[in-house]
Amino acid sequence: MSSRGFEQGGRSARPSAVVRPRRFRRTAALRDWVAETDLESHRMVLPLFVRPGDGGPTPVPSCPGVARYPLGRLRALGRSLASEGVRSVLLFGVARTKDAEGSDAWSDTGLVPEAVRALKKGAPELVVATDVCLCAYTTHGHCGVVKDGDVENDASVERLQRVALAHARAGADVVAPSAMMDGQVGAIRHALDDAGFEGTGVLAYSTKHASAFYGPFREIEGSSPEFGDRAGYQMDPRNAREALREMALDAAEGADILMVKPALTSLDLLARARERFDLPLAAYQVSGEYATIHAAAARGIVDLERAARETLVAIRRAGADLIVTYFARDAVRWLREDR
Repeated sequence: MSSRGFEQGGRSARPSAVVRPRRFRRTAALRDWVAETDLESHRMVLPLFVRPGDGGPTPVPSCPGVARYPLGRLRALGRSLASEGVRSVLLFGVARTKDAEGSDAWSDTGLVPEAVRALKKGAPELVVATDVCLCAYTTHGHCGVVKDGDVENDASVERLQRVALAHARAGADVVAPSAMMDGQVGAIRHALDDAGFEGTGVLAYSTKHASAFYGPFREIEGSSPEFGDRAGYQMDPRNAREALREMALDAAEGADILMVKPALTSLDLLARARERFDLPLAAYQVSGEYATIHAAAARGIVDLERAARETLVAIRRAGADLIVTYFARDAVRWLREDR
């Protein structure tokens, strides 16, 4: 009599080995032993907002734990972040003044260049990346120069070059163009090289979707569009092949790192990009994703730390080398406590 799972051929029949993946799930130590994906502090990038004026940090109601910091606090904040184990920040400025072109964005005495200098004085080892865009600095709230109700691509790219150069002159390690203008990465790379900033990296917002998850950020920055929306230049979330094409274009133009945004709605793109590109990949867990987890935790629907960790692991598992997240300070602390 033949039976699946038993040996035949004259010897006494015995069951074949049962595959038991649960063997290495029994204890935390065993689970760690076979873990395929780990979080590491050096992969966490903290979004950081600098505002005009004096005083203390200004909390952001929609984003618990997030604040706008006055320039005078940046040097001490840099030291504090470094002592906590935060290794890198992505810096955003809240405009002092706004005009149609966003000219405050490329002022050498603007908030972001001054903040870069302050952070570097407080913590020279801190990696300082800067967001390169115009939306927070324009009266209309769009990411470029507007003419007859339309955002002009090439005129906007020229202004973005100015912004990137101002940040590089201040000492930024990395500039991160986020306006989603065609050709912005190549133009910025050429401008940096021509000005002697060959060592300044470019982190490209290669796949930045026209997303519903940016609301709290726009509150922080005061950058909501005065008319229309940004779907005319940001990515349509329905398009995966187009997203990969955007990444390929940015890679060809000289990007050092490719980024997807928002992170949790782009995990499939991260996985596909990891198979296709050798460049480091980043993902931005945006303000709406962060605020949603906090809101669910506040209502007792999820445990905050477990939910945050699970999402960060998912982003890493999908292929991200760097994670821009408002949970960065928390995550670094959790990882330190694990040790």
